[in-house]
Amino acid sequence: MIRYNLNCAKGHAFESWFANSATFDKQRKRALVACPICGSAEVEKAIMAPRLARADVGERAKSAETAETTLPSPVPTPVSPPMPAVSPGKGAVAMMSPQERELRQKLKELRDHVTKNASYVGGRFPEEARKKHYGEIEHRSIYGEASPEDAKALHEEGIEFHPLPILPDDHN
Repeated sequence: MIRYNLNCAKGHAFESWFANSATFDKQRKRALVACPICGSAEVEKAIMAPRLARADVGERAKSAETAETTLPSPVPTPVSPPMPAVSPGKGAVAMMSPQERELRQKLKELRDHVTKNASYVGGRFPEEARKKHYGEIEHRSIYGEASPEDAKALHEEGIEFHPLPILPDDHN
């Protein structure tokens, strides 16, 4: 696993974990890595200092440090997040601050509110969003799926939409 500090085109900084450098490159090329703040898929690696083990740290301290710093901590993103590679029999663990825990709870509440109060249209989302935008159908809240290309086309047409948050718990 490798953790990258990332920056989006709008200057937001965030981090995410990947199985390896090639995985990051593939996901970025397919616009699967996106800023959790603004949703931009224009993401670049930030300059990072390597984390080196200290020679004067005892075995017990090394074990505790490794357990705290090398486990994947997925970042929620509007687009499908990179999934941490997990060895069979081992689970991914995230150490979250109280603020991160509160933010995840609010994102879950937002997503739950939308899914309870909107109609699911599945893969027809781009078509239904256009019909609603151009007044061809009655206004109603909808949610569904759209490819990155469809989402870009909707955005270019001036059709307002927002990705639903995907949280790490969704993959358990």
